[in-house]
Amino acid sequence: MSGTDSTDTIPLVTCPLLPSVYAPCPTCGGTRCSAKTLEVTYLDKSIADVLGLTVDAACEFFADEPAVERPLTVLREVGLGYLRLGQPATELSGGEAQRIKLATELQRTQRGRSLYVLDEPTHGLHPSDVKKLLGQLSGLVDAGNTVIVVEHDMQVIARSDWIIDIGPGAGDEGGQVVATGTPAEVARHRTIRTAPYLKRQM
Repeated sequence: MSGTDSTDTIPLVTCPLLPSVYAPCPTCGGTRCSAKTLEVTYLDKSIADVLGLTVDAACEFFADEPAVERPLTVLREVGLGYLRLGQPATELSGGEAQRIKLATELQRTQRGRSLYVLDEPTHGLHPSDVKKLLGQLSGLVDAGNTVIVVEHDMQVIARSDWIIDIGPGAGDEGGQVVATGTPAEVARHRTIRTAPYLKRQM
């Protein structure tokens, strides 16, 4: 075992009909780090301690380290402040994974010629975090990029430049374009199901 390459848990029970049961690795205690690695600390925190911090907590911890603090701030701005730094990718939802990719893009120099396609990036987000994400998406558009979002959240739909409403129902009852236009135009439709909900956001 060296560095952080080892697994932190050992499967005790594996059954196709039941969830697996895991126990912490007796060597590393679940830290995924060797004893030598844990001896190295920064401001009294080991790498395992740092990986246990949430993004919000890490922003405060690394406030005096701009190179570290900046990407963490971007993660907060897309609504991921609650994630742990060492959280496995397999525990992320689809929306969280998309927002991590978006945060990566936001840290790059914008050339204004990119197309971003996002599938329900607000899934599981608190309304206040949706507003933060909308600010970042608006920034991408203002920089000259194109952002296409598949979304059910009316906050996002109301802030769009153009809407393509597909229905008339969900699943097998949908698949047809029932309305297109600006949010104000779609909200005035009398027959589509989206209109009354969208109107409340106008």
